[in-house]
Parts: sequence; structure tokens; C-alpha cells
Amino acid sequence: MSDEAQEAARQSAFNALFEDHSLSPPQARELDSMIGSLGDMAREGTAVGDLKIANAALGEMAEAFRVFRPYRHIRKVTMFGSARTRPEDPVYVLARNLAARLAAADWMVVTGAGPGIMAAGLEGAGRDHAFGVNIRLPNEGEANAFIAQDPKLVEMRYFFTRKLMLIKESHAYAILPGGFGTQDEAFELLTLLQTGKAEPAPVVMIETPGGTYWHAWLRFIEDEAIAAGWISPEDRALFKVTNTMEEASEEILGFYRNYHSCRWVGDLLVLRVQVQPSKAELADLNTRFADIVVRGSIRPAAPFPPERDDHPELPRLALRFDRWHYARLRQLIDAVNECTG
Repeated sequence: MSDEAQEAARQSAFNALFEDHSLSPPQARELDSMIGSLGDMAREGTAVGDLKIANAALGEMAEAFRVFRPYRHIRKVTMFGSARTRPEDPVYVLARNLAARLAAADWMVVTGAGPGIMAAGLEGAGRDHAFGVNIRLPNEGEANAFIAQDPKLVEMRYFFTRKLMLIKESHAYAILPGGFGTQDEAFELLTLLQTGKAEPAPVVMIETPGGTYWHAWLRFIEDEAIAAGWISPEDRALFKVTNTMEEASEEILGFYRNYHSCRWVGDLLVLRVQVQPSKAELADLNTRFADIVVRGSIRPAAPFPPERDDHPELPRLALRFDRWHYARLRQLIDAVNECTG
């Protein structure tokens, strides 16, 4: 089949599928591209096993998007930690209390829906403030009692789609002690933040007073990874290690004290804020963070056309960020949160 014939067939398939739906131009472009990818797999003779993986993953993501969609305007915290933590363990109580504190501040709590810390987070949040993203495993197949049968529960087969949703849909992360899975989630999250693949967000590594789990982890990071130059010293700004629920909740809630959200508009990074910094505060920001501005300065801005429907009431700061030093960007956000206008 010629390229022209392939394009005509793809367009015909697109029109047949979506002729009864009202789509925005960006939606139409992405869906047309997806149909193109399906055509590529058909032409390449993709193996049935590979098609099953792609089909299952797309179905899981579609279901998760549907479940989360009505709640996207509400801030959420994802809690990670061991599935083996018992309800009588002080770490379980800490997770439950932190979730209750954030739910009282009108946040929702997302966990993997299993036992241990996952159950603690959902118990503390209460069913109205709880989301579960469950993984089907031979020894942990059922969702915990605090989210079972709830419409805000998503069931998944694959770890990678589950981790995508646990990270994509949240605005903060609390990580309690755990095993391989917890460490995997922590390092992947930090990698996404360090490389700009996830939007800036607060991360707290929390344990009970006197606990050593995260402090030992931090010593390893500092003595083995930072000292060797494999991690930059400023990357410490991407997370906070704490032993108290109060400090953890302040880190999460304080991140959004003035900073609201961000998005790229061309080569400009736009930070939406509650209060515009004063002239003196703006001058201080430009002095302290000139190293991450490619050219120009950090300046006040009105909503740009591509984002004018996203919180048009909020002031903006715009800068040509270097797209490299994301830990320094986090430090800039912390500084913006100290501005009072």
C-alpha cells in the first residue's frame, strides 16, 4: 500500500470512529496519532503477546483516567510504604495520622490499595477522600477494606501503569519505610523530578521519632552518591527527611502556600502564583537564581494564550529556565513561597 493510500485509510478509520464526537483540535491530533501507531503495529506484524501488553496497558490507563477525571481539581498526596506494616506499628499510626491531617485540609489520599501503609493512608483519609490503585498479585489480590468496592478504586495488572497513575495524579508524595517496592517507587519518583519528567512537587520521607530508616538512606545518598558526583548536592532539595507528622504536613501544605502550578509555553516556563512578588522580592529572585535562567530575567506575566483557560485569575512569573537544574527550580519555588508581595 502506498503512503497516500495508508494516510487515506487512517483518516477514514479516524472519521468512522469519531464522527459522532466533538473533539478539540489537540484531542483529534493525539487520537489520530494513536490510530497511526495501531496501523504501524499491524503493518509490522506485531506478535500477539506484545499486542496483548499494549492493549491491556491502554485499557488500564483509560480506566484510571476515567476514575480520576472528576477529581482533578482537588489536590492529592500519594503515600508509599511497606505492605507488611501492621496496624499496631507506630509507623502505621503515623501514616494514618498524616493522611487524616491532609484530608482535614481538603486533600485526597492516593495509595496502592493494599495492606500496611496503603491501608493506613486510606483509613486516615476516610472513604470520601480516598483513592486506590490496586495491583493484582498472587498473594495480595484484594483491595483493603477502606477502599474495596469504592468507585474511586482502580484495578491494574502492570506495575508500570500503576506507578504512572500513582505519580501522575498527585501533587505531593509521602514515603514511609518499606522494602524493594517502596525503594523502587522512591527512586523512580526522585528521578522523574530530577529530570523534569514530573512537575515540581514536595516529597517527604517520614518515619517515627527516633527512627533511622530514612536517615540511614540519606547517609548512603550523601556518602556514596553525592560524594562521588553521581548526584548533585542541590538535588537534596528534591526531598525532605523528617521524623514528625507536623513537619511532613507543613512541607506538603507549605509548598503550595504561594506557588500554584506551572506549565511550558514555548521556551518560557510559567509559574502560577497566588501573590505576585514585590519589586524588591523579584530583584532578589533574579539575583539568587540567575544561574538557571538562559537569557532575560524572571519577570511578571499575564496569562499566555495557550494557558489562558487555566486559572486566568492567578498572577504569573515567566522565565527561560535551562531545563536542566530542576533541583534549583525547586529552590526557586521555595523562595517564591516566602514572597509576600
